Amino acid sequence: MAAMALPLLMRGSPSGLGPWGGLASRAAGLTGWRRVLLLLLLGALATLALPPLGALPVLLPSLCGLVWVLEGSRSRWAAFGAGWLWAWAWYGIGFYWIGNAMLVDPGKFAWMIPFATLGLGAVQAVFIGLATLGTHLSRVSGIGRIVVLAGAWTIMEWVRAWFLTGFPWNPLGSVWDAVPAVLQLASLAGVYGLCAFTILVFALPAALADFLSRRQRWLVLAAVGLLLAGGFVFGQARLSANPTEMVPGLKLRLVQAAIAQRHMWREDLRQSQLLDHVELSRGPGFDTVTHVVWPETAAPFFLDLDARSRAIAAMAAPVGGALLTGAPRITPQEVEPRHLWNSLMAIDGAGQVVGLYDKVHLVPFGEYVPLRGLLPITKLTAGGTDFSAGIGLRTLDIPGLPPVGPFICYESVFPGEVVGSDQKRPEWLLTVTNDGWFGKSAGPHQHLAAGRMRAVEEGLPLVRSANTGISAVLDPLGRQLARLDLGKRGIMDTGLPKPLMPTPYSRWGNAVPLLVACALLLLGISLRFRRIRSN
Repeated sequence: MAAMALPLLMRGSPSGLGPWGGLASRAAGLTGWRRVLLLLLLGALATLALPPLGALPVLLPSLCGLVWVLEGSRSRWAAFGAGWLWAWAWYGIGFYWIGNAMLVDPGKFAWMIPFATLGLGAVQAVFIGLATLGTHLSRVSGIGRIVVLAGAWTIMEWVRAWFLTGFPWNPLGSVWDAVPAVLQLASLAGVYGLCAFTILVFALPAALADFLSRRQRWLVLAAVGLLLAGGFVFGQARLSANPTEMVPGLKLRLVQAAIAQRHMWREDLRQSQLLDHVELSRGPGFDTVTHVVWPETAAPFFLDLDARSRAIAAMAAPVGGALLTGAPRITPQEVEPRHLWNSLMAIDGAGQVVGLYDKVHLVPFGEYVPLRGLLPITKLTAGGTDFSAGIGLRTLDIPGLPPVGPFICYESVFPGEVVGSDQKRPEWLLTVTNDGWFGKSAGPHQHLAAGRMRAVEEGLPLVRSANTGISAVLDPLGRQLARLDLGKRGIMDTGLPKPLMPTPYSRWGNAVPLLVACALLLLGISLRFRRIRSN
Protein backbone atom coordinates (compact mmCIF):
# COMPACT_ATOMS: atom_id res chain seq x y z
CA MET A 1 0.00 0.00 0.00
CA ALA A 2 2.85 2.37 0.89
CA ALA A 3 4.58 1.65 -2.41
CA MET A 4 1.36 2.31 -4.35
CA ALA A 5 0.89 5.65 -2.59
CA LEU A 6 4.36 7.01 -3.42
CA PRO A 7 3.71 7.97 -7.07
CA LEU A 8 0.47 9.72 -6.08
CA LEU A 9 2.27 11.74 -3.42
CA MET A 10 5.03 12.80 -5.83
CA ARG A 11 2.84 13.49 -8.87
CA GLY A 12 3.30 16.81 -10.62
CA SER A 13 6.98 17.47 -9.82
CA PRO A 14 9.59 17.86 -12.52
CA SER A 15 11.85 15.04 -13.58
CA GLY A 16 15.42 15.20 -12.35
CA LEU A 17 18.81 13.90 -13.23
CA GLY A 18 20.28 10.43 -13.44
CA PRO A 19 18.40 7.14 -13.65
CA TRP A 20 16.32 7.94 -10.56
CA GLY A 21 16.29 11.69 -11.01
CA GLY A 22 12.55 11.96 -11.47
CA LEU A 23 11.74 10.25 -8.19
CA ALA A 24 14.47 12.16 -6.38
CA SER A 25 13.41 15.60 -7.54
CA ARG A 26 9.76 14.91 -6.78
CA ALA A 27 10.54 13.66 -3.28
CA ALA A 28 12.83 16.62 -2.60
CA GLY A 29 10.23 19.06 -3.83
CA LEU A 30 7.34 17.85 -1.69
CA THR A 31 5.93 20.20 0.92
CA GLY A 32 3.16 20.21 3.49
CA TRP A 33 1.05 17.13 4.10
CA ARG A 34 2.47 15.29 1.09
CA ARG A 35 5.98 15.51 2.55
CA VAL A 36 4.78 14.40 5.99
CA LEU A 37 2.78 11.49 4.60
CA LEU A 38 5.62 10.32 2.35
CA LEU A 39 8.07 10.22 5.26
CA LEU A 40 5.61 8.32 7.44
CA LEU A 41 4.97 5.82 4.64
CA LEU A 42 8.71 5.34 4.07
CA GLY A 43 9.30 4.67 7.77
CA ALA A 44 6.33 2.32 7.92
CA LEU A 45 7.59 0.46 4.86
CA ALA A 46 10.96 -0.07 6.54
CA THR A 47 9.38 -1.96 9.48
CA LEU A 48 8.79 -4.90 7.13
CA ALA A 49 12.55 -5.51 7.38
CA LEU A 50 12.33 -6.13 11.15
CA PRO A 51 12.01 -9.62 12.65
CA PRO A 52 10.09 -11.78 12.11
CA LEU A 53 9.51 -10.73 8.47
CA GLY A 54 13.06 -9.71 7.53
CA ALA A 55 12.07 -8.20 4.15
CA LEU A 56 15.33 -6.28 3.67
CA PRO A 57 14.69 -5.09 0.06
CA VAL A 58 12.09 -2.61 1.36
CA LEU A 59 14.94 -0.61 2.86
CA LEU A 60 16.13 0.43 -0.60
CA PRO A 61 13.13 2.66 -1.44
CA SER A 62 12.67 3.60 2.20
CA LEU A 63 16.18 4.91 2.88
CA CYS A 64 16.71 6.34 -0.61
CA GLY A 65 13.45 8.22 -0.24
CA LEU A 66 14.56 9.60 3.12
CA VAL A 67 17.83 10.82 1.60
CA TRP A 68 16.01 12.56 -1.26
CA VAL A 69 13.56 14.29 1.07
CA LEU A 70 16.45 15.35 3.30
CA GLU A 71 18.24 16.74 0.24
CA GLY A 72 15.25 19.01 -0.36
CA SER A 73 15.11 20.32 3.24
CA ARG A 74 15.54 24.07 3.22
CA SER A 75 15.65 24.67 6.96
CA ARG A 76 16.95 23.06 10.12
CA TRP A 77 13.47 22.18 11.28
CA ALA A 78 12.68 20.55 7.94
CA ALA A 79 15.88 18.49 8.16
CA PHE A 80 15.12 17.42 11.73
CA GLY A 81 11.53 16.67 10.78
CA ALA A 82 12.59 14.42 7.91
CA GLY A 83 14.40 12.02 10.23
CA TRP A 84 11.89 12.39 13.04
CA LEU A 85 8.85 11.57 10.91
CA TRP A 86 10.56 8.60 9.24
CA ALA A 87 11.70 7.24 12.60
CA TRP A 88 8.37 7.92 14.31
CA ALA A 89 6.73 5.47 11.92
CA TRP A 90 9.68 3.05 12.24
CA TYR A 91 9.56 2.98 16.04
CA GLY A 92 5.85 3.59 16.53
CA ILE A 93 4.88 0.63 14.33
CA GLY A 94 7.90 -1.43 15.39
CA PHE A 95 6.79 -1.08 19.03
CA TYR A 96 3.12 -1.95 18.40
CA TRP A 97 3.45 -5.14 20.45
CA ILE A 98 4.00 -3.10 23.65
CA GLY A 99 0.27 -2.35 23.54
CA ASN A 100 -0.40 -6.04 24.21
CA ALA A 101 1.04 -5.62 27.72
CA MET A 102 -1.62 -3.01 28.51
CA LEU A 103 -4.34 -5.43 27.44
CA VAL A 104 -3.46 -7.89 30.21
CA ASP A 105 -5.51 -5.59 32.46
CA PRO A 106 -7.36 -3.38 29.91
CA GLY A 107 -9.59 -1.69 32.43
CA LYS A 108 -6.54 -0.31 34.18
CA PHE A 109 -4.01 0.23 31.42
CA ALA A 110 -5.65 0.27 27.95
CA TRP A 111 -5.67 4.09 27.95
CA MET A 112 -1.85 3.99 27.96
CA ILE A 113 -1.56 2.18 24.60
CA PRO A 114 -1.13 5.30 22.41
CA PHE A 115 1.47 6.69 24.83
CA ALA A 116 3.36 3.40 25.07
CA THR A 117 3.57 2.89 21.30
CA LEU A 118 3.23 6.14 19.37
CA GLY A 119 4.40 8.25 22.32
CA LEU A 120 7.49 6.14 22.94
CA GLY A 121 8.12 6.05 19.20
CA ALA A 122 7.96 9.85 19.05
CA VAL A 123 10.56 10.17 21.82
CA GLN A 124 12.89 7.60 20.26
CA ALA A 125 12.55 9.30 16.85
CA VAL A 126 14.18 12.45 18.24
CA PHE A 127 17.57 10.75 18.01
CA ILE A 128 17.19 10.02 14.30
CA GLY A 129 15.88 13.54 13.78
CA LEU A 130 19.11 14.81 15.32
CA ALA A 131 21.07 12.59 12.92
CA THR A 132 19.36 14.08 9.85
CA LEU A 133 19.71 17.58 11.31
CA GLY A 134 23.44 17.05 11.81
CA THR A 135 23.72 15.77 8.26
CA HIS A 136 21.94 18.89 6.98
CA LEU A 137 24.21 21.18 9.01
CA SER A 138 27.30 19.53 7.52
CA ARG A 139 26.28 21.10 4.17
CA VAL A 140 27.50 18.01 2.35
CA SER A 141 25.57 16.85 -0.70
CA GLY A 142 25.46 13.79 -2.91
CA ILE A 143 27.47 10.75 -1.82
CA GLY A 144 29.07 12.72 1.00
CA ARG A 145 25.66 13.42 2.53
CA ILE A 146 24.88 9.70 2.67
CA VAL A 147 28.25 8.91 4.24
CA VAL A 148 27.74 11.61 6.88
CA LEU A 149 24.22 10.31 7.54
CA ALA A 150 25.60 6.82 8.16
CA GLY A 151 28.05 8.18 10.73
CA ALA A 152 25.55 10.47 12.44
CA TRP A 153 22.84 7.76 12.58
CA THR A 154 25.30 5.31 14.17
CA ILE A 155 26.26 7.79 16.88
CA MET A 156 22.63 8.57 17.65
CA GLU A 157 21.79 4.86 17.94
CA TRP A 158 24.55 4.61 20.55
CA VAL A 159 23.22 7.66 22.44
CA ARG A 160 19.74 6.12 22.38
CA ALA A 161 21.11 3.13 24.28
CA TRP A 162 22.09 5.10 27.40
CA PHE A 163 20.32 8.46 27.43
CA LEU A 164 17.79 8.50 30.32
CA THR A 165 18.64 4.82 31.06
CA GLY A 166 18.28 3.95 27.35
CA PHE A 167 15.94 1.88 25.24
CA PRO A 168 18.01 0.44 22.36
CA TRP A 169 15.24 -1.73 20.92
CA ASN A 170 15.19 -2.19 17.12
CA PRO A 171 18.36 -0.37 16.08
CA LEU A 172 18.54 -0.23 12.31
CA GLY A 173 21.30 -2.87 12.19
CA SER A 174 18.98 -5.46 13.77
CA VAL A 175 17.42 -6.13 10.35
CA TRP A 176 20.38 -8.38 9.50
CA ASP A 177 19.02 -11.07 11.83
CA ALA A 178 17.48 -12.41 8.60
CA VAL A 179 20.91 -12.90 6.96
CA PRO A 180 23.19 -15.05 9.18
CA ALA A 181 26.29 -14.44 7.07
CA VAL A 182 26.12 -10.64 7.14
CA LEU A 183 25.12 -10.79 10.80
CA GLN A 184 28.67 -11.99 11.55
CA LEU A 185 29.92 -8.43 10.95
CA ALA A 186 28.57 -7.74 14.44
CA SER A 187 31.57 -9.64 15.82
CA LEU A 188 33.72 -6.79 14.47
CA ALA A 189 31.67 -3.66 15.12
CA GLY A 190 28.48 -4.72 16.90
CA VAL A 191 24.94 -3.81 15.98
CA TYR A 192 25.90 -0.13 15.72
CA GLY A 193 28.47 -0.96 13.07
CA LEU A 194 25.70 -2.78 11.24
CA CYS A 195 23.63 0.42 11.41
CA ALA A 196 26.30 2.24 9.40
CA PHE A 197 26.58 -0.73 7.04
CA THR A 198 22.80 -0.70 6.47
CA ILE A 199 22.70 3.00 5.61
CA LEU A 200 25.58 2.65 3.14
CA VAL A 201 24.14 -0.41 1.43
CA PHE A 202 20.56 0.81 1.06
CA ALA A 203 21.01 4.59 0.83
CA LEU A 204 24.09 4.94 -1.41
CA PRO A 205 21.99 4.10 -4.51
CA ALA A 206 20.14 7.37 -3.86
CA ALA A 207 23.23 9.11 -5.25
CA LEU A 208 22.41 7.69 -8.69
CA ALA A 209 19.94 10.56 -9.01
CA ASP A 210 22.76 13.14 -8.85
CA PHE A 211 24.83 14.73 -11.61
CA LEU A 212 27.11 11.72 -11.98
CA SER A 213 29.12 10.49 -14.90
CA ARG A 214 28.67 6.94 -16.08
CA ARG A 215 31.93 6.02 -14.35
CA GLN A 216 30.77 7.55 -11.05
CA ARG A 217 27.47 5.68 -11.23
CA TRP A 218 29.31 2.42 -11.71
CA LEU A 219 31.54 3.29 -8.75
CA VAL A 220 28.46 3.79 -6.57
CA LEU A 221 27.03 0.44 -7.60
CA ALA A 222 30.43 -1.20 -7.17
CA ALA A 223 30.74 0.22 -3.64
CA VAL A 224 27.35 -1.23 -2.68
CA GLY A 225 28.23 -4.55 -4.29
CA LEU A 226 31.59 -4.71 -2.52
CA LEU A 227 30.00 -3.97 0.84
CA LEU A 228 27.43 -6.73 0.41
CA ALA A 229 29.90 -9.21 -1.07
CA GLY A 230 32.45 -8.45 1.62
CA GLY A 231 29.86 -8.99 4.34
CA PHE A 232 28.72 -12.30 2.83
CA VAL A 233 32.24 -13.60 2.25
CA PHE A 234 33.43 -12.66 5.75
CA GLY A 235 30.34 -14.16 7.35
CA GLN A 236 30.39 -17.40 5.38
CA ALA A 237 34.09 -17.85 6.13
CA ARG A 238 33.45 -17.31 9.84
CA LEU A 239 30.51 -19.71 9.88
CA SER A 240 32.48 -22.39 8.00
CA ALA A 241 35.57 -22.03 10.18
CA ASN A 242 33.68 -22.43 13.46
CA PRO A 243 31.58 -25.58 13.71
CA THR A 244 29.48 -25.82 16.85
CA GLU A 245 31.22 -27.59 19.73
CA MET A 246 29.48 -28.62 22.95
CA VAL A 247 30.67 -28.54 26.55
CA PRO A 248 31.09 -32.20 27.58
CA GLY A 249 29.04 -33.63 30.41
CA LEU A 250 26.32 -30.96 30.50
CA LYS A 251 22.65 -31.36 29.68
CA LEU A 252 20.25 -28.48 30.28
CA ARG A 253 16.48 -28.78 30.52
CA LEU A 254 14.55 -25.63 29.64
CA VAL A 255 10.97 -25.50 30.93
CA GLN A 256 8.33 -23.50 29.04
CA ALA A 257 5.08 -23.78 31.00
CA ALA A 258 3.19 -21.28 28.79
CA ILE A 259 1.26 -19.67 31.65
CA ALA A 260 -1.00 -16.85 30.50
CA GLN A 261 0.13 -13.51 31.88
CA ARG A 262 -3.28 -12.75 33.40
CA HIS A 263 -2.86 -15.87 35.58
CA MET A 264 0.76 -15.34 36.64
CA TRP A 265 0.15 -13.60 39.98
CA ARG A 266 -3.28 -14.90 40.93
CA GLU A 267 -3.12 -15.89 44.59
CA ASP A 268 -5.24 -19.01 44.01
CA LEU A 269 -2.97 -20.26 41.21
CA ARG A 270 0.57 -19.49 42.39
CA GLN A 271 1.11 -22.77 44.26
CA SER A 272 -0.17 -24.89 41.36
CA GLN A 273 2.04 -22.96 38.92
CA LEU A 274 5.12 -23.70 41.02
CA LEU A 275 4.20 -27.39 41.19
CA ASP A 276 3.53 -27.37 37.44
CA HIS A 277 7.09 -26.21 36.77
CA VAL A 278 8.43 -28.92 39.08
CA GLU A 279 6.33 -31.60 37.35
CA LEU A 280 7.53 -30.54 33.89
CA SER A 281 11.12 -30.45 35.12
CA ARG A 282 10.95 -33.97 36.54
CA GLY A 283 9.41 -35.48 33.43
CA PRO A 284 10.92 -38.38 31.42
CA GLY A 285 14.69 -38.16 31.14
CA PHE A 286 15.13 -36.06 34.30
CA ASP A 287 17.82 -38.45 35.55
CA THR A 288 20.01 -37.54 32.54
CA VAL A 289 19.77 -33.77 33.10
CA THR A 290 22.48 -31.81 34.93
CA HIS A 291 20.72 -28.43 35.27
CA VAL A 292 17.18 -27.10 34.87
CA VAL A 293 16.33 -23.57 33.68
CA TRP A 294 13.02 -21.82 34.38
CA PRO A 295 12.04 -18.41 32.93
CA GLU A 296 11.67 -15.00 34.57
CA THR A 297 9.48 -15.03 37.75
CA ALA A 298 8.59 -18.66 37.08
CA ALA A 299 8.54 -19.10 40.86
CA PRO A 300 6.00 -16.44 41.97
CA PHE A 301 7.21 -16.47 45.58
CA PHE A 302 9.93 -14.67 47.51
CA LEU A 303 12.18 -17.70 47.51
CA ASP A 304 14.89 -15.94 49.53
CA LEU A 305 12.51 -15.76 52.53
CA ASP A 306 10.00 -18.56 51.80
CA ALA A 307 11.82 -21.74 52.80
CA ARG A 308 8.81 -23.96 52.05
CA SER A 309 8.40 -22.75 48.47
CA ARG A 310 12.16 -22.85 47.98
CA ALA A 311 12.17 -26.51 49.07
CA ILE A 312 9.45 -27.27 46.52
CA ALA A 313 11.43 -25.52 43.78
CA ALA A 314 14.54 -27.45 44.82
CA MET A 315 12.78 -30.67 43.78
CA ALA A 316 13.49 -29.57 40.19
CA ALA A 317 17.25 -29.44 40.82
CA PRO A 318 19.02 -32.54 39.46
CA VAL A 319 21.38 -34.47 41.73
CA GLY A 320 24.69 -32.61 41.84
CA GLY A 321 23.26 -29.81 39.68
CA ALA A 322 20.99 -26.83 40.21
CA LEU A 323 17.77 -25.12 39.23
CA LEU A 324 18.20 -21.69 37.66
CA THR A 325 14.98 -19.71 37.98
CA GLY A 326 13.65 -16.21 37.87
CA ALA A 327 11.97 -15.12 41.11
CA PRO A 328 11.26 -11.89 42.97
CA ARG A 329 13.37 -11.11 46.01
CA ILE A 330 12.52 -8.80 48.91
CA THR A 331 14.15 -7.59 52.12
CA PRO A 332 12.69 -8.93 55.39
CA GLN A 333 9.81 -6.96 56.91
CA GLU A 334 11.93 -5.75 59.81
CA VAL A 335 14.53 -4.23 57.48
CA GLU A 336 14.08 -0.60 56.41
CA PRO A 337 13.98 0.70 53.78
CA ARG A 338 12.37 -2.26 52.05
CA HIS A 339 13.61 -3.23 48.58
CA LEU A 340 12.16 -5.50 45.91
CA TRP A 341 14.30 -7.05 43.16
CA ASN A 342 13.63 -9.02 39.99
CA SER A 343 16.19 -11.78 40.39
CA LEU A 344 17.75 -14.91 38.97
CA MET A 345 18.49 -17.57 41.58
CA ALA A 346 20.41 -20.82 41.36
CA ILE A 347 19.08 -23.35 43.89
CA ASP A 348 20.67 -26.73 44.61
CA GLY A 349 18.91 -29.93 45.63
CA ALA A 350 19.22 -29.04 49.32
CA GLY A 351 17.32 -25.80 48.77
CA GLN A 352 20.36 -23.58 49.15
CA VAL A 353 20.76 -20.48 46.99
CA VAL A 354 24.12 -21.02 45.27
CA GLY A 355 23.94 -18.13 42.81
CA LEU A 356 22.12 -14.80 42.72
CA TYR A 357 21.74 -11.92 40.26
CA ASP A 358 19.45 -8.89 40.57
CA LYS A 359 18.23 -7.21 37.41
CA VAL A 360 20.07 -3.96 36.64
CA HIS A 361 18.08 -2.49 33.71
CA LEU A 362 14.51 -2.09 34.92
CA VAL A 363 11.60 -1.47 32.56
CA PRO A 364 10.15 2.05 33.06
CA PHE A 365 6.42 1.87 33.92
CA GLY A 366 6.70 -1.93 33.87
CA GLU A 367 8.83 -2.44 36.99
CA TYR A 368 8.98 1.09 38.34
CA VAL A 369 7.31 4.44 37.70
CA PRO A 370 9.69 7.31 36.86
CA LEU A 371 8.84 10.52 38.71
CA ARG A 372 6.40 8.54 40.85
CA GLY A 373 5.61 11.58 42.96
CA LEU A 374 4.40 13.46 39.88
CA LEU A 375 2.77 10.78 37.72
CA PRO A 376 -0.55 9.39 39.02
CA ILE A 377 -0.13 5.92 37.51
CA THR A 378 0.85 2.47 38.70
CA LYS A 379 3.38 0.04 37.25
CA LEU A 380 2.26 -2.85 35.07
CA THR A 381 3.68 -5.61 37.25
CA ALA A 382 1.84 -6.81 40.34
CA GLY A 383 2.09 -4.97 43.64
CA GLY A 384 2.48 -1.34 44.60
CA THR A 385 6.21 -1.40 45.37
CA ASP A 386 8.67 -0.39 42.67
CA PHE A 387 11.49 -2.79 41.90
CA SER A 388 15.01 -1.70 42.77
CA ALA A 389 17.93 -2.02 40.38
CA GLY A 390 20.70 -4.49 41.15
CA ILE A 391 24.19 -3.31 42.02
CA GLY A 392 25.57 -4.12 38.57
CA LEU A 393 26.33 -6.72 35.94
CA ARG A 394 28.18 -9.78 37.16
CA THR A 395 29.39 -13.16 36.02
CA LEU A 396 27.92 -15.99 38.09
CA ASP A 397 29.82 -19.10 39.14
CA ILE A 398 27.23 -21.84 39.59
CA PRO A 399 28.31 -25.35 40.63
CA GLY A 400 28.73 -27.64 37.64
CA LEU A 401 28.42 -24.87 35.04
CA PRO A 402 30.89 -22.63 33.20
CA PRO A 403 30.77 -18.96 34.30
CA VAL A 404 27.54 -17.41 33.01
CA GLY A 405 26.50 -13.86 32.12
CA PRO A 406 22.83 -13.47 33.14
CA PHE A 407 20.19 -11.29 31.48
CA ILE A 408 16.70 -10.80 32.87
CA CYS A 409 14.07 -9.81 30.32
CA TYR A 410 15.04 -6.89 28.11
CA GLU A 411 18.57 -6.57 29.49
CA SER A 412 19.66 -8.58 26.47
CA VAL A 413 18.92 -5.64 24.14
CA PHE A 414 21.82 -3.53 25.51
CA PRO A 415 24.92 -3.90 23.28
CA GLY A 416 28.27 -4.14 24.98
CA GLU A 417 26.83 -4.79 28.44
CA VAL A 418 27.86 -8.34 29.15
CA VAL A 419 30.98 -8.26 31.30
CA GLY A 420 30.37 -6.92 34.80
CA SER A 421 32.49 -4.76 37.05
CA ASP A 422 34.42 -7.84 38.12
CA GLN A 423 35.81 -7.92 34.54
CA LYS A 424 35.38 -11.69 34.41
CA ARG A 425 34.31 -12.80 30.93
CA PRO A 426 31.47 -15.33 30.99
CA GLU A 427 31.60 -18.47 28.85
CA TRP A 428 27.88 -18.37 27.98
CA LEU A 429 24.90 -16.06 28.24
CA LEU A 430 21.56 -16.85 29.85
CA THR A 431 18.35 -14.89 29.27
CA VAL A 432 15.35 -15.62 31.47
CA THR A 433 12.29 -13.69 30.33
CA ASN A 434 8.52 -13.59 30.39
CA ASP A 435 7.34 -12.47 26.96
CA GLY A 436 3.83 -13.59 27.86
CA TRP A 437 3.06 -9.88 28.23
CA PHE A 438 3.26 -9.48 24.45
CA GLY A 439 1.17 -12.39 23.21
CA LYS A 440 1.72 -13.79 19.73
CA SER A 441 3.20 -10.61 18.31
CA ALA A 442 6.50 -9.50 16.80
CA GLY A 443 7.84 -8.63 20.27
CA PRO A 444 9.19 -12.09 21.24
CA HIS A 445 10.77 -12.49 17.77
CA GLN A 446 12.52 -9.12 18.06
CA HIS A 447 13.63 -9.99 21.59
CA LEU A 448 15.15 -13.25 20.37
CA ALA A 449 16.90 -11.37 17.55
CA ALA A 450 18.47 -9.03 20.12
CA GLY A 451 19.81 -12.04 22.01
CA ARG A 452 21.20 -13.51 18.80
CA MET A 453 22.99 -10.21 18.15
CA ARG A 454 24.62 -10.33 21.61
CA ALA A 455 25.79 -13.90 20.97
CA VAL A 456 27.46 -12.94 17.67
CA GLU A 457 28.93 -9.72 19.07
CA GLU A 458 30.51 -11.47 22.02
CA GLY A 459 31.30 -14.88 20.53
CA LEU A 460 29.31 -16.51 23.33
CA PRO A 461 26.46 -19.05 23.19
CA LEU A 462 23.05 -17.94 24.44
CA VAL A 463 20.46 -19.98 26.30
CA ARG A 464 17.05 -18.31 26.37
CA SER A 465 14.24 -19.49 28.67
CA ALA A 466 10.87 -17.78 28.13
CA ASN A 467 7.56 -18.45 29.88
CA THR A 468 5.47 -18.51 26.68
CA GLY A 469 8.37 -18.66 24.24
CA ILE A 470 10.43 -18.30 22.29
CA SER A 471 12.88 -20.48 24.26
CA ALA A 472 16.02 -21.28 22.28
CA VAL A 473 19.68 -22.26 22.38
CA LEU A 474 22.07 -20.40 20.07
CA ASP A 475 25.72 -21.11 19.45
CA PRO A 476 28.30 -18.28 19.54
CA LEU A 477 27.65 -17.46 15.88
CA GLY A 478 23.91 -17.12 16.44
CA ARG A 479 23.00 -20.48 14.88
CA GLN A 480 19.87 -21.92 16.43
CA LEU A 481 20.41 -25.39 17.88
CA ALA A 482 17.10 -25.91 19.68
CA ARG A 483 13.82 -24.05 19.98
CA LEU A 484 10.40 -24.10 21.66
CA ASP A 485 8.05 -21.96 19.62
CA LEU A 486 5.85 -19.13 20.78
CA GLY A 487 2.87 -20.33 22.81
CA LYS A 488 4.05 -23.94 22.99
CA ARG A 489 4.11 -25.77 26.34
CA GLY A 490 6.85 -28.27 27.02
CA ILE A 491 10.48 -28.94 27.85
CA MET A 492 13.64 -28.82 25.79
CA ASP A 493 16.76 -30.84 26.61
CA THR A 494 19.94 -29.50 25.12
CA GLY A 495 23.68 -29.36 25.50
CA LEU A 496 25.60 -26.16 26.07
CA PRO A 497 27.76 -24.86 23.18
CA LYS A 498 31.35 -23.84 23.81
CA PRO A 499 32.34 -20.17 23.47
CA LEU A 500 34.71 -18.76 20.85
CA MET A 501 37.78 -16.68 21.52
CA PRO A 502 36.94 -13.03 22.36
CA THR A 503 35.79 -11.12 19.28
CA PRO A 504 37.09 -7.65 18.37
CA TYR A 505 33.79 -6.22 19.58
CA SER A 506 33.99 -8.07 22.90
CA ARG A 507 37.51 -6.68 23.43
CA TRP A 508 36.88 -3.04 22.55
CA GLY A 509 33.10 -2.74 22.76
CA ASN A 510 31.33 0.28 21.34
CA ALA A 511 34.61 2.09 20.74
CA VAL A 512 34.78 0.16 17.46
CA PRO A 513 31.48 1.36 15.88
CA LEU A 514 32.03 4.87 17.25
CA LEU A 515 35.42 5.02 15.52
CA VAL A 516 33.74 3.79 12.34
CA ALA A 517 31.10 6.49 12.70
CA CYS A 518 33.70 9.22 13.22
CA ALA A 519 35.65 7.98 10.20
CA LEU A 520 32.49 8.19 8.07
CA LEU A 521 31.81 11.73 9.26
CA LEU A 522 35.34 12.79 8.35
CA LEU A 523 35.15 11.03 4.99
CA GLY A 524 31.82 12.63 4.13
CA ILE A 525 32.97 16.11 5.07
CA SER A 526 36.23 15.64 3.15
CA LEU A 527 34.18 14.88 0.04
CA ARG A 528 32.54 18.29 0.42
CA PHE A 529 35.87 20.11 0.50
CA ARG A 530 37.16 18.02 -2.39
CA ARG A 531 34.11 19.13 -4.43
CA ILE A 532 34.74 22.78 -3.48
CA ARG A 533 38.36 22.57 -4.65
CA SER A 534 37.37 20.86 -7.89
CA ASN A 535 34.99 23.73 -8.64
